[in-house]
Formats: sequence, C-alpha cells, structure tokens
Amino acid sequence: MFNSIWYHSLIKPVLSPPDSIFAPVWSVLYFTIFCSLVLYISKPSKNKFFGYLYFITQLLLNAFWVYVFFGMQNIAYALYIIILLDVFVLLTIKDFYNVTKQAGLVLIPYFIWILFATYLNTGYLILNR
Repeated sequence: MFNSIWYHSLIKPVLSPPDSIFAPVWSVLYFTIFCSLVLYISKPSKNKFFGYLYFITQLLLNAFWVYVFFGMQNIAYALYIIILLDVFVLLTIKDFYNVTKQAGLVLIPYFIWILFATYLNTGYLILNR
C-alpha cells in the first residue's frame, strides 16, 4: 500500500532510528495504550466523555498520520496532523490521569515517542523540500 521506495529515498534527520526499531516500539506502545484504556474504563467516574473523545481522536489522528505521510507522501500535511496528535495525547493523559493516575502515567512513553516522531517529521520536511 505504501511506497517504501519513496520513504527510503528521503534524506533522514539526525537521530533517525533504523527501520527495524519501529515495529517493536509500536508493538509495546500499542500494548500500553490498550492497558491505559483498560485502566480508565475499569475506574468508576461520573463523566468520562472527554477522556473517551480525546482517546478516540488521538487514535484516529495516529492512523491518519500514517496514511498522509506514507500513503499521500505529504510531509507538510502530516506535520500538522502529528502536532494535533501531540495535543490530543496530552489531553488524553491529563483526563486519564484525573480519573486514575496509572492510566495517565502509562501513556507517557507514547507521548515521548510521538514528540520524537514530531521531530522526525519536521526534519523530513526541512531536509526534503
């Protein structure tokens, strides 16, 4: 579905990890994201509407970023999406943390990784204009 030739032809920013890192890291992160949701769901609270809204939004933005960056090969548009993703993951962490600290804390590595991905996306944009 995605053109790996295009991706491999890009000039990579400093600190770009090898391709072999991404699958294991994302496997762990998706597991922690799932664990965070389970913790959040299992804790009784009066109003979780925004927590669920933020969570679903960040998941959709995550998937949309992959499509825009790799599928559409639009690095600039992908940067806007990943910045929104950063914001919605932070909102999710804040809301989850307010319901159960563990659910919020489990998302911290995910947030750090997407901040790193934001750096990479920015680097790809600058280096491949």
